Amino acid sequence: MSTSETTASATTVDQWVFRLAGLFVLVSLALSQVHSVYWLWFTAFVGANLLQASFTGFCPLAMVLRKLGVSSGAAFHTPAKPI
Repeated sequence: MSTSETTASATTVDQWVFRLAGLFVLVSLALSQVHSVYWLWFTAFVGANLLQASFTGFCPLAMVLRKLGVSSGAAFHTPAKPI
């Protein structure tokens, strides 16, 4: 197994959430400049979702990524079930 394969398989849900949120923000900012200013609403939605996830731990993207088999990280982990 190569180093890049090891790094890719060790990527956590947290890293994917931050990467995709950053990508969505940058793309929506670019679209607001070349297409329509209303793309800034999408930027605001992403920011609001990140803010609420920091308080509640609820992140729809993290749930989807976990179902796809991405390993949990420190921020968006699956809580242990009570006995």
